[in-house]
Amino acid sequence: MAGRIQKELKQSKPIDSLEEEIFLNLARTYEALSAEIAELLRQHDLRSTQYNVLRILRGAGESGLTAGEIAERMITRDPDVTRLIDRLEKRGLVERWRCTHDRRVVWTRISPEGLEMIAPLDDSMRELHVRQLAHLGAERLATLRDLLEEARAGIGG
Repeated sequence: MAGRIQKELKQSKPIDSLEEEIFLNLARTYEALSAEIAELLRQHDLRSTQYNVLRILRGAGESGLTAGEIAERMITRDPDVTRLIDRLEKRGLVERWRCTHDRRVVWTRISPEGLEMIAPLDDSMRELHVRQLAHLGAERLATLRDLLEEARAGIGG
């Protein structure tokens, strides 16, 4: 795979900097990793943003979160979280209710059906991540994690 990426990089316009090369490699790696995740989720009639919302809400517990809080925690930003939540509610995967002391605030939590929908995915996702990345070894994975965190910190994310 690394050889293929290098070949693709050499066939296009010359890369201007090491930073650009890293960015392109990150983008290609993200696409390769997320394509397999999308296929797994498709088998369960979910998109990655829907799965992300359901996982966020599962972690929030019974108290739930507002749409704004969900948006802040999303891995991939969705410009219309409210519509995404609408679709999940229509499928019975989330529940919403208005705050009693401020009717403008709407809370959302994962429903029992939503929990049932994503529970079987936990092991499958874990196995997929291991299959995709374990070949790097624990030490290199820890280094990669640290480097990616440092890169995000440098851009405010």
